[in-house]
Amino acid sequence: MKRRNLTAALVMGTMAAGILAGCGGAQKTAGTGASSAAAETAASSGAETAGETTQDAAGKKEFKVGIVQFMDHPSLNQIEENLEKELDKIAQEKGVTFNYKDYTHNGQGDATILNQIGSQLIADEVDVIVPIATPAAQVMQSAAEDSAIPIVFSAVSDPVGAKLVADMKKPGANITGTSDALNTNAIMDLILALNPDAKKIGLLYSKSEDSSAQPIADAKKYLEGKGISCVEKTGTTSDEVSAAVDALIAEGVDAVFTPTDNTVQSAELGFYEKLAEAKIPHYAGADSFALNGAFCGYGVDYANLGVATADMVAEILVDGRKPAETAVQTFDNGIATVNTDTAAAIGIDLAQVRTAFTPFCTQIAEIKTQKEFKN
Repeated sequence: MKRRNLTAALVMGTMAAGILAGCGGAQKTAGTGASSAAAETAASSGAETAGETTQDAAGKKEFKVGIVQFMDHPSLNQIEENLEKELDKIAQEKGVTFNYKDYTHNGQGDATILNQIGSQLIADEVDVIVPIATPAAQVMQSAAEDSAIPIVFSAVSDPVGAKLVADMKKPGANITGTSDALNTNAIMDLILALNPDAKKIGLLYSKSEDSSAQPIADAKKYLEGKGISCVEKTGTTSDEVSAAVDALIAEGVDAVFTPTDNTVQSAELGFYEKLAEAKIPHYAGADSFALNGAFCGYGVDYANLGVATADMVAEILVDGRKPAETAVQTFDNGIATVNTDTAAAIGIDLAQVRTAFTPFCTQIAEIKTQKEFKN
């Protein structure tokens, strides 16, 4: 049985306080600890700790891998599933064992739960912690900063901005991982390629997620340069996101953009039909949005991200690489995923989409609305 079920039981008594903290609490709690770990220890203790970890792991045949899912979320679930599959594959190839089943947890988007998970993994003396998504990575970095346990994060959009690493090429401390950094301008190009007459674009995101800050700033700069106005609406809960969508519809925006924002993605199934009925296409920074009803998701292949994260875990635990000197991996595969159900509801012709998108994408994929990815 996965430890995530035990986690839920352990924290039941503290759920009320945790819910009040929410995603915003997770960011706030993690910020100071993550900053000190990346900035204050980057030059000295990070590299030293990484060396100690490598020496300790030498010759080992079984490793405890702590996996920390930020919340249930199609893209993040894809990462976890493919991370585990790749670890199993590598284990067979290298003759080692990666025990992740006993150390896999889900933070349920709650700061209190994430902090308890961090403490539990430290007590369990896992060999590595693999947090999935920025809030989880920040809390785990804070929890592990006084230990020798390396961290290999996944799906952190802006590792430097989140103060997890000092530099993408040389992280500096006992942490590295994979990034789903978003090419915001590419999505803006898609919007205008399909609707060159767009005058007003809605920006829908959560202020509680650090990963959304830079893409939103990039989008505003891009639109300003094109003389296009934008309308910002935010929400930190599903109800707030739905209300923000209502406000964007009332404003008469021509399209809506969302970066790789976990809060909005988790609410997508609850509001995508509103936008479709209003004939407003929703463009977002991951294919999971399109899977859950958005018109178009553009960006990283999250299955590939999970595989790459597992490979880094193996390199550090088995091959002895130092996290401080292992560059953060980024991906830019240029895949635009179009929801054909939503396109039909909005009245967008797929042939027109392919013609407009082709110059800006390496691939155009078509899917229908589902609740979860099936791998």
